[in-house]
Amino acid sequence: MQNDVSKLIIQSFAEIAKDKGIDKDLLLSILEDVFRTMIRKKYDSDEAFEVILNADRGEIQILHIREVVPADELTDPVTEITLEEAQKQDPDLELYDEYAQEISITDFGRRAVTMARQQLAQRIREIEKDNIFEDYSDRIGDIILGDVYQVRNNKDILVNHNGVELLLPKNEQIYKDRYRKGDTIRAVVVEVKRIGGNPTVIISRTSPMFLERLFENEIPEVFDGIIELVRIAREPGDRSKVAVQSHDERVDPVGACVGMKGIRIHAVVRELQNENIDVINYTPDKFEFIKRALQPARVLKVELTDDGKQANVLVPADEVSKAIGKGGVNIRLASKLAEVEIDVFREVEEEDDIDINEFEIDFGPETIALLHDIGCDSARAVLELDEEELVRRTEGKIDKEEAERIIDIIAYEFEDEQD
Repeated sequence: MQNDVSKLIIQSFAEIAKDKGIDKDLLLSILEDVFRTMIRKKYDSDEAFEVILNADRGEIQILHIREVVPADELTDPVTEITLEEAQKQDPDLELYDEYAQEISITDFGRRAVTMARQQLAQRIREIEKDNIFEDYSDRIGDIILGDVYQVRNNKDILVNHNGVELLLPKNEQIYKDRYRKGDTIRAVVVEVKRIGGNPTVIISRTSPMFLERLFENEIPEVFDGIIELVRIAREPGDRSKVAVQSHDERVDPVGACVGMKGIRIHAVVRELQNENIDVINYTPDKFEFIKRALQPARVLKVELTDDGKQANVLVPADEVSKAIGKGGVNIRLASKLAEVEIDVFREVEEEDDIDINEFEIDFGPETIALLHDIGCDSARAVLELDEEELVRRTEGKIDKEEAERIIDIIAYEFEDEQD
């Protein structure tokens, strides 16, 4: 019975430990700790006991070692045994010898054995949690491929990766993403933290790091370090700008990233739900870099403030919408990429136009600021738009009635000048 129980305990937990990647020596140390806890509960001390474990043979041996003493000198029955009692087991024993008696696991009782198994299971779970935390902490920045096994009501997604549960929060998903249970999902590990003692691995599809890793996967020159991704600015699902430079003058960084007929960049674009990606040649020349960052718009002139934090950019009148982009996405990304706040101004002939600031009394400073934000820094720039376009570009911050009033006032001003 002793051997059957010990083998069952060791074999079952050895298999679990193997599945969880737990070192055998660590498992044996845990087993010894658990059995010593059992001993202390029964005998108040484990000093007089030796625990011998043999994982290969599936054996546990617990020895109770006591000193043989005269009956009148017995003070502690846990560490001492009388000569009379000892000689019943081994007649050759003499006074002050050591007597080793094997203790059966079943002697501790069914409840103690059950508690020991529970304690072992708990210790293994704790080690497994520590292993997951350390493993995925080392994987931060790596792309993982997993399967969706639950989509929560709040749209957070739980992903199974090699038996480990990963979390893809809603705010780390591309807004165009639609996943169902069983779908394969690709994302980058961005954070590992403990919540309630349990490791929580956060993955992301919106992080610039995800875009960077996709470039490394699809473009060998990036993976090999020949091409460097200097800066990335991203609005997930809509548009990204990537500044690249080559460390080999024979390699064109933009061409290598885009690939023949765009085949390389298309693989990245498809993974990112058709996110538009502008690949730009990096230059340390801040003026030139701002021009490149505003692509596809053509920039005529760049003026920087003394602190280098603000840039006023002049573009042809018909290029303003390109410079700003739909919903302002192009100018926002260009500002992030160039690390400077960019304001776009259209090229106009002063005698043929009126600065929009001249209408502040009529429209108010907030409306003037909104018009500047959409690239309308002059009266004629506003007149080039109709009411619906004004409403759309300001995302409804200027309603249709106000848009009609703005256009009427500006148009009337030009009629007065002609009269």
